[in-house]
Amino acid sequence: MNHKVHGAGLGLRRPLLGPLTETPHEQIGFLEVAPENWMGVGGALGKQFRAFTESHPFILHGLSLSVGGPAPLDENFLHRLKTFMGEHNISLYSEHLSYCADDGHLYDLMPIPFTEEAVEHVAARIRKVQDILGQRIAMENVSYYAAPGQQMAEIDFFNAVIEAADCDILLDVNNVYVNSVNHCYDPLEFIKAIPSERIAYLHIAGHYKEAEDLLVDTHGAEVLPSVWQMLDYTYRQHGVIPTLLERDFNLPPLEELLLEVDQIRARQLAATSDTEANRANRASH
Repeated sequence: MNHKVHGAGLGLRRPLLGPLTETPHEQIGFLEVAPENWMGVGGALGKQFRAFTESHPFILHGLSLSVGGPAPLDENFLHRLKTFMGEHNISLYSEHLSYCADDGHLYDLMPIPFTEEAVEHVAARIRKVQDILGQRIAMENVSYYAAPGQQMAEIDFFNAVIEAADCDILLDVNNVYVNSVNHCYDPLEFIKAIPSERIAYLHIAGHYKEAEDLLVDTHGAEVLPSVWQMLDYTYRQHGVIPTLLERDFNLPPLEELLLEVDQIRARQLAATSDTEANRANRASH
């Protein structure tokens, strides 16, 4: 999967623009933004954003397309998005495998029913998005707290959509962990079942423990040890993949975020070293 990003990435939030301009951050391999927050932004802020896209590889992570929803796709948005990607030389766009709108925006990511009918509906819409953009997109496994009308396991539904749509994957490791606790399944088996060749990049984030059997995906806290361990497992299973640290609110000082970015880089390096050592052992026997 080659989308010109590598290493460890960071979600670029507006409060970070100043600190990232002033602080050396060579460890950040790429940045990610929601295009909805930047399309049409001009003036000083637009120039500041342009300076970042000219000096860093970027990924766009959409919030509002509502790929799984019942309402017609917003084709006007997609044409504007395609222009925006061209203007800033951004080659990868990802979205959530969920829906967030019908007649109006719901301002939340709602779960798609895990059914064969939904597979066909969503895959057709993803193919249409790809046709309009003229490229493949990456779909993210989302956290969910109810599974209305469920007829398939989450992993079977997810893989069926990806296959039928012929798209790439944004694998959110934290979402797998959160869902595995909330819905009582083995997260390692879920990760193992993801097709390696389709993974474009990974997300990792913090969550909130509401109760022993209820985790809430907040992106508002530091990454927990159990999720770091799952990231290590993901690298062992699928190879070292570009990985982005998501932090949407309760933003700590940039220096603290960079420590977590450093953790990603260290784990990527360790996984690469382990792989090379294993190859050397096999070659010597």
